[in-house]
Amino acid sequence: MLKKKKTEVYALGEHISMSADKARRVIDQIRGCSYEETLMILELMPYRACYPILKLVYSTATNASYNMGSSETNLVISKAEVNEGTTVKKLKPRSRGRSFPIKRSTCHITIVMKDISLDDEYGEMSSLKKKGDGKKNLQI
Repeated sequence: MLKKKKTEVYALGEHISMSADKARRVIDQIRGCSYEETLMILELMPYRACYPILKLVYSTATNASYNMGSSETNLVISKAEVNEGTTVKKLKPRSRGRSFPIKRSTCHITIVMKDISLDDEYGEMSSLKKKGDGKKNLQI
């Protein structure tokens, strides 16, 4: 029995103080890209959300090299998602004893990277098994 080697690693950033919609705008651009292409995109985009996402991408690549021993050239972002976090509610004092509510939204960002070199090896193994499945093609 073959033991499947783990091909995916992830990094999770929780309670990042920005709107989930603003982070999704950046995440949609990098989903499915390679590691090096992702770094170029994030460094050149003008949005504030790029810096925390860049830190998460670095962290995921470091996790991959430490845990699986994979090279950074073989990494591809297989899954990237942004979820809404808690909303911090504050009151801003106004004139005449009134107050004005302030809502500071947060988000949780998850980035999953896959090592394509490990994935291809196991893809070849499964294709070898499927060739001899016992069914014969009949041609008339």
